[in-house]
Amino acid sequence: MADPAIRSHRPDTEPPPYTPPRRVSAGERLNGMVRLMRPHQWIKNGFIPAPLFFTPAAVSAATVATVLLGTLCFCLVASAVYILNDRLDREVDRRHPTKCRRPLAAGTVTPGAAMVMMAVLAAGGLAGAALLSPAFMAVAAGYLLLNVGYSLGLKHRAIIDVLIIAIGFVLRVEAGALLAGVVPSVWIIVCTFLLALFLALAKRRDDLVKQLDATHRQALNGYSKPFLDSAFTATAGALLVSYAIYTTDTDVMARLGSERLYLTIPFVAAGILRYLQIIFVEERSGSPTRIVLTDGFMIGAVAGWIATFAILLYL
Repeated sequence: MADPAIRSHRPDTEPPPYTPPRRVSAGERLNGMVRLMRPHQWIKNGFIPAPLFFTPAAVSAATVATVLLGTLCFCLVASAVYILNDRLDREVDRRHPTKCRRPLAAGTVTPGAAMVMMAVLAAGGLAGAALLSPAFMAVAAGYLLLNVGYSLGLKHRAIIDVLIIAIGFVLRVEAGALLAGVVPSVWIIVCTFLLALFLALAKRRDDLVKQLDATHRQALNGYSKPFLDSAFTATAGALLVSYAIYTTDTDVMARLGSERLYLTIPFVAAGILRYLQIIFVEERSGSPTRIVLTDGFMIGAVAGWIATFAILLYL
């Protein structure tokens, strides 16, 4: 008769029985490939048409078409970056409470298929960008290289990770300005950088609120809630002041043909305060994109801001 000690120890030392992978249907695979591109994140590329929107004199059918095509090219490049990031983070994402549902982490899309998709999207986006404008293609390529570096390791460095995210939004504005043939105001560049930095810092705080640690994101070792609270409160204040300066700058008012741009300030203030409420009171700042798309107050603030600007500039 076998020794009981040996018998009880055996299950801990023997490997678990082999479990064959679950068969994924064609529909699940197609849905996974679409989700892998993260189309809901394309709203971030709305910063590309912004320079044209803020320059009524440059608006024409041809310019609008060029900017829209350029935005589509940028969406393809951005999706390629998302796929690379998900491929590199597949194992870590499997231990995350929500990211475990991502197609690569969940196994609905194979790593090989994902890499093929990434290459096709990146090549297609850059090729289309080159046809529109070599300078625009250079900015898109710079965005791609910056984010490849982010995915390969820079995202693990606290502060550097959020700065790269913010720079990515500035590149979007610069890309849109090149397509529209305009020079963006330095203040709109500053406001774009500060807004993106504010949202990135809020996302890091949400990770800490969810009690995630360095096993999910190494950069979290360099953050704490008190630090992030101070950082994005300061950033929010700087953003509001910079936007107020932008709307009252004499050169900006002359370029846009309106001396009442300050009327848009309340909508910006409302959006910032609502986001701070979401962060501090509701503690649910996980996805800025989803908040902007689903929170009624934020939707109203953004819609009011756009509508007021449209009236001031075009009516």
